[in-house]
Formats: sequence, C-alpha cells, structure tokens
Amino acid sequence: MRSEEKYEVETEIVACDGGAGALGHPRVWLNMRGRGQVECPYCSRTYVFKQKVAAEGR
Repeated sequence: MRSEEKYEVETEIVACDGGAGALGHPRVWLNMRGRGQVECPYCSRTYVFKQKVAAEGR
C-alpha cells in the first residue's frame, strides 16, 4: 500500500495506523525530531509539521 498523501499535523509526534480500519496496519508512533516531516514505514503516508509548512510560505 503506497500513499502519496501529505498530512499537516500540529505535533512533532504522530500515530499512524494506515487509516483503513481493520485493513490498515499496526499503529506506529512517528517522531519528526525537528526534521519537519516523517514518512510512515508501513504505508508511506507523509506527515508534515504545520509550522514548517507556514515557514515555507504555503
């Protein structure tokens, strides 16, 4: 399952479960650690820290 979607989030630590209910994947906690974004190793969803988006002028 590959996802090209990017999700803006307000915290640098996010949980991802694939978003497909029982068809998703095990919940994993992802930490951006100041990088501004992180990709889920299971489904490749990309989470972008909202402050980074604002700084880039989007």
